[in-house]
Amino acid sequence: MSERETAFVTGAAKGIGKAIVERLAGEGYRVVAVDRLEAVHDVARALAGAGHAVEAQVLDIRDRAAIGATLDRLAPLDVLVNNAAVTSTFPFDELTEDHFREMFEINTLGTFAVAQEGARRMRNGGRIVNIASRSFAGAPQMAHYAASKTAVVGLTRAMAIDLSPRDIRVNAVAPGVVDTDMLHYMTPERQKVMLSLQLLGRIGKPEDIARAVSFLASRENHYMTGHVLVVDGGRSLGQGQLPPEEDPHA
Repeated sequence: MSERETAFVTGAAKGIGKAIVERLAGEGYRVVAVDRLEAVHDVARALAGAGHAVEAQVLDIRDRAAIGATLDRLAPLDVLVNNAAVTSTFPFDELTEDHFREMFEINTLGTFAVAQEGARRMRNGGRIVNIASRSFAGAPQMAHYAASKTAVVGLTRAMAIDLSPRDIRVNAVAPGVVDTDMLHYMTPERQKVMLSLQLLGRIGKPEDIARAVSFLASRENHYMTGHVLVVDGGRSLGQGQLPPEEDPHA
């Protein structure tokens, strides 16, 4: 890019967030990586050591004052990626209101707070990418998580409308199953079942999601807003892998 733009990425210490930071840094952005985990400093040091413009800050996205203070220092902002989230699995009849509160406080309200503070400091023509989840279409034993991410989808669409007069494009990426710590919450048996449902026969990688975010966050995205880009290896088609004896191409 001819002029270095500033990108702010939450949940950047590992997994998808780390991959997004690496991707954007490699494309020439000045990236500010934030996470509540100290490991975010390791991510920034490694990339800075390779010559990229990356810095890190430890903060909790529920701390609006800390978010605002950090963004004040960065303003004007060009790109915001809302990736920070938590997950857990429980059968529906075992879910509690506390489970729902945790999901919504971080996954939904945290995303809203960062998006609002970021938009207030963003240049006209900026880009916001929220990380939703394919689970907005439904997911077993994750009603609280699916509900929180469905809210992120609705938030994304509403933000796209409200911020359109400033030409700020707001989109979401909805990952399917990705090889991150969140996957490891599942038992080996459930992981095997999830793999059998993947049309392309593999679990996604954080880099797969980072590529999608890269496009939506780029200047090349002139005319997409309010869109939810599902990146799930075809899982949404509902086919899964055919056993070898039933696969005509095997």
